[in-house]
Amino acid sequence: MLDNWLPFLIYGAFALIIPATMIYGSFAFATRPRRRTRARAIPFESGVSTGPLKTQRFTVSFYLTAMLFILFDIEIVFLYPLAVILHRLAWFGFVEFLFFIAILALAYVYIWRKGALDWQR
Repeated sequence: MLDNWLPFLIYGAFALIIPATMIYGSFAFATRPRRRTRARAIPFESGVSTGPLKTQRFTVSFYLTAMLFILFDIEIVFLYPLAVILHRLAWFGFVEFLFFIAILALAYVYIWRKGALDWQR
């Protein structure tokens, strides 16, 4: 019985140990400031000071590219289950796989020709 559960137990142990050591390490190696200044009280993330918010407008092409990325990303996720059982499906699965890839390629060529991927319009 342990042979079936051993990989899961190892994965679970890593899933608990790695985040725990990261949290512990961040507290153990953190340097505490001697005095509190205004610059240290301002939120800071990814090397960029948040400061006052700037109103920023995004173009439609930005949103279109983001939606197309999500669309193609989700379609690629559907390829994984097919690839896992492709050996069981034999030639039928391979033809279905090629058909799905052809539809993705056709959609990509269509949006490319329509200019949806061009940033400069």
